[in-house]
Amino acid sequence: MWSAALWSLAVFGLSGCVGPHGPGADADQVTIPDFASAQIAPPPGVSPDSCWVRDVAPAELETDTRQIEVAPARHAADGSLISHARFRTETAQVILREREKLIFETPCPEAVTPDLVSTLQRALEARGLYRGPINGVMDMPTKRALRRYQSARGLPSGLLSIQSARGLGLLATPRDQL
Repeated sequence: MWSAALWSLAVFGLSGCVGPHGPGADADQVTIPDFASAQIAPPPGVSPDSCWVRDVAPAELETDTRQIEVAPARHAADGSLISHARFRTETAQVILREREKLIFETPCPEAVTPDLVSTLQRALEARGLYRGPINGVMDMPTKRALRRYQSARGLPSGLLSIQSARGLGLLATPRDQL
């Protein structure tokens, strides 16, 4: 039988587990739209020749599970165990980040060539975010790796933003934005 101390240690290891869309989430569980369904008209005040997309960043949840001792173990005068400790489980979910609608500029479809996607895959691979084939296809493994890259920079989306494309060296940054 586990002692109360070992049981508490085991449960403590589970405390702070993160839900399906939390920081430790498996990116496979998050849906990423394709470019065609996400594309929208440019917002007012920007170049009408620019390309924009809409995506939804899911809420990030954290599940906190704790074991609370409700009755301690009882021992006889000779040290023998009379009864084991009793615990109850308390679970609470905390919203770390609300669901959010994202609208951002993206490279236009004609700029997203197989060569650009291959370069994106190599850039993500060099950063330890992509382990798939360098095939020039914007497939789900590429989108998931891109989501991990952009999430770390405040944009939780698997659609390529213009800032990420420039930051990864895929597209030139205009002089007035340097």
